[in-house]
Amino acid sequence: MPNRLILPLRLAFAIRHALVPMLAIAAMAATPIMAQTLPDPQPRRDDQQQSSQSGASRDNQNSQSDSQSGATSSGAQFNPVDITPRTSSNSTDDSTDKTGKLTRQDLLLKMRPPAEPGEFEKYLAKMTGRKIKRFGADLLLPFLNDYTLPSALVIPPDYPIGVGDTIAVNLTGSVTGSVEFPVDPNGKIFLPQIGEVSVVGVRYRDLKAHIAAAIGQQYRGYDVSVSIKKLRGIRVYVTGFAQAPGVYTVNSLATVVNALFAAGGPNAGGSLRSAKLYRNGREVQDFDLYDILRRGNRSRDPILENEDVLFFPPVGQQVAVIGSANEEAVYELRGKETLADVVAMAGGPSQLADPDRIILYRLEDKDTIGSREITRSDLAGRFAEGGDILEILPKGSLARPIERQSVLVRIEGEVARPGNYFVTPGTTAADVIASAGGLTNRAFVYGTVLVRATVREQQRESFRAAIDQLEQMINAAALTNYSQTNAADRDAQLGSARALLGKLRGTEPDGRLVMNLGLDARALPEGLVLENNDRILVPPRVDTVGVFGAVYRPASFLLERGKPMKLGSYIDSAGGAQRSADKGSIFVVHANGAVETKRKGALAKAGQPGDVVFVPTRTQASTLFSKIKDVAQIVFQIGVTAAAIAAIR
Repeated sequence: MPNRLILPLRLAFAIRHALVPMLAIAAMAATPIMAQTLPDPQPRRDDQQQSSQSGASRDNQNSQSDSQSGATSSGAQFNPVDITPRTSSNSTDDSTDKTGKLTRQDLLLKMRPPAEPGEFEKYLAKMTGRKIKRFGADLLLPFLNDYTLPSALVIPPDYPIGVGDTIAVNLTGSVTGSVEFPVDPNGKIFLPQIGEVSVVGVRYRDLKAHIAAAIGQQYRGYDVSVSIKKLRGIRVYVTGFAQAPGVYTVNSLATVVNALFAAGGPNAGGSLRSAKLYRNGREVQDFDLYDILRRGNRSRDPILENEDVLFFPPVGQQVAVIGSANEEAVYELRGKETLADVVAMAGGPSQLADPDRIILYRLEDKDTIGSREITRSDLAGRFAEGGDILEILPKGSLARPIERQSVLVRIEGEVARPGNYFVTPGTTAADVIASAGGLTNRAFVYGTVLVRATVREQQRESFRAAIDQLEQMINAAALTNYSQTNAADRDAQLGSARALLGKLRGTEPDGRLVMNLGLDARALPEGLVLENNDRILVPPRVDTVGVFGAVYRPASFLLERGKPMKLGSYIDSAGGAQRSADKGSIFVVHANGAVETKRKGALAKAGQPGDVVFVPTRTQASTLFSKIKDVAQIVFQIGVTAAAIAAIR
């Protein structure tokens, strides 16, 4: 056999049979090994191409071509074998066991509660009446995503090979195949027929040339590509005022930020402005998390090494920025920082802020002047102190007097020219109707709907307060022992009541302003000044009376001219009230939006155009609904229309 074929065949035979000693070594290390035979004569070609592409530029600069000009075309090949050690189920490098379930450590981390608010945050909440969060609290995860496993990162050229890294060697040309070699505790890999090759400390950019030189001592006519298949794990200690102090295993490319997020960041008493990195008993870095959170700068975020210690010192002095700032929050000072620096931390004033007025609340002023007003120009000349609260006053969001408001009004319905009208402040409804060409002959002024944004907001606040009271009533009823109601009925009643509560929470007030108009009115009230975003709808006259609710035949009935029936008679025309009707709670909604109840004699009055009679359903005295039967009346009192009540029934 020619000599040019003997060397490749020897190499293939040696690599194929090298599995036996490798398996023995792996068994001594008590590490499970996976063997796999692939039919592809050029396995992991994608990995090889990716490694070749990512390192092409530096390979051209640092190494020569490893293929020889006299390579034979009839190359020997061997079955590639994957000897990458798998991590056992009880290893700290794996967050799941063999069944795919989360390990105890991972479950504990995911159950970790968020950081409790600090003393200054509680003081601020008591002072402002709302919760102001600490800056960065939302960016620190309350549980751990697995930082122990290497992510799809590009290995930097300066990365030093260390014990535990797994190196993949791919051969093409006269010899083809792929083998993975873990770096042993001595910092070496074993190449069959070549021997041990020390790789610890070799930079990644030099690794290909280093291994190619070792193989070139025995063989010719081949190409070699080298990549790192798996990064080693390193152990770091997170101590001090951390949310979850302890020992963490991270990959060898992890940085201070990775370890910080793995530990959940500092707790309420820990600092976000100082995370100290100790190596071999010496401080090597003091990392300011604001550099990355606020400025996006990771230049001072070093790569960790084995046995590093990350220490969170106590929190520094804290200040708060509230009001018209781009980000209301509690901020931490580092060294001597001015009030201008604090405002910059909050992203500066918002677009609606008053550019010249800021209120400073300082602890030393609490028992004297309380607060002081300062200008923007004074901020740079004042140093911030712990406990300072800066309130940036609004300007663009302030409500202006009516006579100074620009008014955009929408008018539609029975007018000659419906549309949107931009009018001067102080314009009345009569002026806008005149601008719209006046009313038509079919206009029903008594039923005019005037919707106002400020009225809607007032109604919304009252409505929410009523719903909160109703919720308290339901919760209190759940604790009450009804002697005549069994547990099943009680649970059903509570479920129905909570379902009603949910529907009510989804209901919005209409913002209608009820006007005191006569049935035959031909104009809106004199002197009614319009506000911005008012909407006026003038409906046509509707000569009907509607009867709905617990009646046998809900319908709308035509009014008889000259012989108006009493509203109670219209209930009879609808078949009368059902046996389940609550006759004492019947109410009427007039066309102008006013509500009148039976107790005030509404049913004894003659029907008017647009009236709606509603007959509610009676609730049993022993049920929970007897305690909330007046909810419809409450809702009507704060401006929710009858249609909304009908929708939630």
